[in-house]
Amino acid sequence: MLRRHLDSDFVGGAYVFPGGKVDDADRGDEATATCVGRSDAEASTLLGIERGGLAFWVAALRECFEEAGVLLCYRSGSAPGDPLVDATDPSARRHLAAMRAALVTAGRQADFLAACAAEGLCLAVDRVHYFSHWITPEPAPKRYDTRFFVAALPPGQVPVHDDYETVDTVWVAPADALARAKTGEFDLIFPTMKNLEAISRFSTAAELLDAAAAIERVPTVLPRVVVDERGFRILLPGDEGYEQAVTDPAAADGPAASASEVSEAIRSIGIDGRSERR
Repeated sequence: MLRRHLDSDFVGGAYVFPGGKVDDADRGDEATATCVGRSDAEASTLLGIERGGLAFWVAALRECFEEAGVLLCYRSGSAPGDPLVDATDPSARRHLAAMRAALVTAGRQADFLAACAAEGLCLAVDRVHYFSHWITPEPAPKRYDTRFFVAALPPGQVPVHDDYETVDTVWVAPADALARAKTGEFDLIFPTMKNLEAISRFSTAAELLDAAAAIERVPTVLPRVVVDERGFRILLPGDEGYEQAVTDPAAADGPAASASEVSEAIRSIGIDGRSERR
């Protein structure tokens, strides 16, 4: 997990997973040609969209590399299931570190796919599994559609924050992260907590990855904000009253709620998200 910079516009200081927005450069023929083990059609089917699904895998790998220095990749010409690039090799480690430093320095102007090609690398999208899907409640002034993925750490790679968007790195068991949140040591936003709870149900990483790989359909989690005599409450699919909850709590019967009050309620529990797509 990475700690957001304290001066960040949203959830500054919170511990989060590496991630960010899907860029236009994550789509297209060049992206498809750089990926091994999953086609755009297969990725799109898993996400429940018509096309363009592979871009989410590319973005997840790119952002994880930029923010945490971790890249799941094969050597060019590899087939699915071949060994990943092993950073225990000093030469491979130096090349990955230099590539990451160049991308972070260049920012949004950097061409991640071109950098992979120059280093003779392909993205191991077959090692990354779709796990969770959250959408910000409808009353929010800014809404986010966020996909979560899981993967095993490649050999020899050590996660390190970029010291720009993120200022700390913690390799932590899900249950420990949740325990630290209860004591106030960790600041966690609502979707992060719920995903940690889901992950913590597995006793090993291998069990989690096997289960994620077998998932045929990931349900969408769309929280609903309810206002009543007890104030604001967040309901999730399956909670009592969720199906009856109106999409706009300001229009519900009972105490009136302004748009700013609704926005503040959503923001207070941290379910705005921190990027448009992750």
